[in-house]
Amino acid sequence: MGKIFYVMGKSASGKDTIYKQLHSRMPELKTVRMYTTRPIRDGETDGVEYFFVDEAYLHKCRENGTLIECRTYDTVYGPWNYFTVDDGQIDLGHGCYLVMGTLESYEKMRLFYGTDALVPLYIHVEDGLRLRRALEREEQQKVPKYKEMCRRFLADEEDFKQENLDRCGIVKWYGNVVLEDCLEEIMRVIKGC
Repeated sequence: MGKIFYVMGKSASGKDTIYKQLHSRMPELKTVRMYTTRPIRDGETDGVEYFFVDEAYLHKCRENGTLIECRTYDTVYGPWNYFTVDDGQIDLGHGCYLVMGTLESYEKMRLFYGTDALVPLYIHVEDGLRLRRALEREEQQKVPKYKEMCRRFLADEEDFKQENLDRCGIVKWYGNVVLEDCLEEIMRVIKGC
């Protein structure tokens, strides 16, 4: 039976970079794309980071019963939905998968696929460093969205509080101060499963 290796962490923890590096270095891991109704960011590609869809598509998934989980965030730009669809991307009888998402989505995926199927990869970075990284990233955007950056930063404090990590059985953290060290530790865990 395959496993779903689930990369998660607060904003600007480096989870996107870690996810991309793991995908590149471990091509045997199949990937799963989540869906979002948020606008595409500079440098993103539809079908790579997410499937960028509209509200009508989300509604259709709810109606036809293929929606596994959905999170809606009330951003300063209006509601943005992030969700996972039972669209045939995951077949645990035919391999292991690499997925990236939030603690909330991890918890719902664990309910859908079972606790034994999911391996949490929680990326952690000290808040000061994480805030500096977030600011540097936002400054690279054509139209920086500083208010949204701050909202995400504060929301992550609530979303990833210790009681939520405990409820989801997250006991191992992967510190991402030196990217290569973090990647090597995670790859050892994946190879050991």
